[in-house]
Amino acid sequence: MDLELSNKTALVLGGGGGLGSAIALSLAKEGVRIAVADISLDAAQKTVALITEAGFQAFALAWDLAHLDVIDPNIKAIEAEYGPVDILVNNTGGPPPTTSHSQDAGLWSEQFNSMVLSVIKITDRVLPSMRQRGWGRVITSTSSGVVSPIPNLGISNSLRLALVGWSKTLAREVGGDGITVNIVLPGRIATGRITFLDEAKAKREGRSVEEVSKESTAAIAVGRYGQPHEYGDVVAFLASAKAGYLTGSVIRIDGGLISSI
Repeated sequence: MDLELSNKTALVLGGGGGLGSAIALSLAKEGVRIAVADISLDAAQKTVALITEAGFQAFALAWDLAHLDVIDPNIKAIEAEYGPVDILVNNTGGPPPTTSHSQDAGLWSEQFNSMVLSVIKITDRVLPSMRQRGWGRVITSTSSGVVSPIPNLGISNSLRLALVGWSKTLAREVGGDGITVNIVLPGRIATGRITFLDEAKAKREGRSVEEVSKESTAAIAVGRYGQPHEYGDVVAFLASAKAGYLTGSVIRIDGGLISSI
């Protein structure tokens, strides 16, 4: 299927590994020029190497989402390299595992800035040119915790849910301009983040990682963890012309893990 994305430009935040890297590669395979942004330039460059070795276009940007003052110069760098951003993939790192209570106010503020405010302000920066051209995609990757809160991820559950409300509201505001705005949320996708969470849970509960992983797998309808490329391919479809009538939605890429309707 031709997703009609050839020569579009995408900015993929958190593109240096895991889900972000998979999304960047899926989009690149559709002919999208990719700006791979990550707090680690080395990590971003590794994703760029995967993309360029496959014969597609990408370049790397060091981008710490906690610093709002780098948004404009970084977007200008993308515009100079590839032109205006057509597809924005908001993908941020996760906060440390915590309870939802008794956390320092500074930690809440720090995580809000990097996980929520940065996403809003980067989107604000690219929206005017999308509206001018009458076409754009804003896709924000969150967590299954926004649908079914995950134990010991209090900060993540809370802040990522704020992005769902923002995304739904924005979708109505810009839908008439040819811009779609959607949320994607992963279930148990086999990335370093999931390995970290499994290890943290095993340590917390005095169990083996294998036992924790087996328990998690048993709750998934398809009976396995998802592969990163499966997540990336769904995002590529949402970015496509084929998904022009799909906006304001929350798409679960979870293998049937989430039990709620």
